Amino acid sequence: MVFSSLTFLYAFLPLTLLLYYIFPKRGKNLVLMLTGMLFYAWGEPVYVLLMMLTVTVDYTAGRLIHKFDDRRVLRTVIMVASVAINLSLLGVFKYSDFAVNNINGIFGTSIPLPGLELPIGISFYTFQSMSYTLDVYMRNIGVQKNYISYAAYVSLFPQIVAGPIVRYEDIQNEMDNRQITLEMIGDGVGTFIAGLAKKVLLANNIGALWTAVKATPVEELSFASAWLGILAFTFQIYYDFSGYSDMAIGLGKMLGFHFPENFDHPYMSRSVTEFWRRWHMTLGSWFRSYVYIPLGGNRVSTPAHIRNLLVVWGLTGLWHGASWNFVLWGLYFGLLLILEKFLLKDFLKKLPSLFSWAYTFLIVVLGWVLFEFDTVEGFTGYFKALFAPGGGFVDDQAMFYIASYILVFLFCIFFSADWGKKWVSALRMRFPRVMEFATPAVQVVFLLICTAYLVDATYNPFLYFRF
Repeated sequence: MVFSSLTFLYAFLPLTLLLYYIFPKRGKNLVLMLTGMLFYAWGEPVYVLLMMLTVTVDYTAGRLIHKFDDRRVLRTVIMVASVAINLSLLGVFKYSDFAVNNINGIFGTSIPLPGLELPIGISFYTFQSMSYTLDVYMRNIGVQKNYISYAAYVSLFPQIVAGPIVRYEDIQNEMDNRQITLEMIGDGVGTFIAGLAKKVLLANNIGALWTAVKATPVEELSFASAWLGILAFTFQIYYDFSGYSDMAIGLGKMLGFHFPENFDHPYMSRSVTEFWRRWHMTLGSWFRSYVYIPLGGNRVSTPAHIRNLLVVWGLTGLWHGASWNFVLWGLYFGLLLILEKFLLKDFLKKLPSLFSWAYTFLIVVLGWVLFEFDTVEGFTGYFKALFAPGGGFVDDQAMFYIASYILVFLFCIFFSADWGKKWVSALRMRFPRVMEFATPAVQVVFLLICTAYLVDATYNPFLYFRF
């Protein structure tokens, strides 16, 4: 079943907000829980029960860990059991086919694949819910005693299917005591529309180019077409994911929550280390808090430090998908981060900004080839097209792509940097009254344009729903 979340959101959001605003304070979390379940059930009618099982397990574990706070062994057993159940559910539904395939390949068996459909957003809500149990265990947060409030936290419809990963400590004070102001609602609407424009106007349009290039036999691709294609994917995945994150953050503000930022212009980075401080920041924070630091972080010997980095980045790759290409993608970045940390850090600082940026951007773009192709033949074939193409340097197809997509590329480049943000800030300082009226007018125009695109759209994928 194709989950057309944006189409549903347009019909779903106005009524949801109306109910949410008119309900008394003590009933708002109930509205959030029910609407979150309804929103998820629109795409996964059966798997909403799986999500509620996760909610029940971690809520119960939190209460028990709190109850037996003075019994160290028992509370540890409860925490381990909760984490084991979470990871087991994630493993069965996301990685069972992957495991069986590998067993069959290694031992020559013919075990049938389970063939379970992947629940939408299971990696996001599992990590989100699991972080609550771990933080209660580590005494970083207080326990949530109200089941409805906890279920509302896990099933928050703005970010349940594609992040950002909102840890309970991020919003613990707002779960039961949040203020909703007109200023927050206005900021939320603006952030939502900006994210919607990223997704609909940039990600979808540049993604159509990648779809066309990927459909071309790799041996027929010219050098120019291959590079145009992977650059298109580079921008598509950024605007697709950051666009949805911005929409979620904007909707969160409309509901009275301050969700953490997930992207900070990552394609401006001048090292791989900096890139991963700017890209999918909530996932990086999760692994740092619950894997990297418990393993010892960087306060260990050099070999152990290298081991910790490889473990974290191998798991980061595996989190993205049940395929070896994702593991390779994670380890690719893990090795580069190790290289930068122990050998290249000072060298990169001395390089002119343009060169360090070009190095980083090239590394990231090549990484997306590993990310996108799930077979050895797929990514090696595309690497060959990038560096030793069979279709020559440039062909008519490439010229057509350039003519058709040059404007979209220019917009993608411009908004991937912080130039637009600085430009808007400068205008607000110089013409505050004009911008006070111009900003909502521009937002309405973009909302109408996006709506028109969605009404007529046949191409509207969400890349991160599969994770």
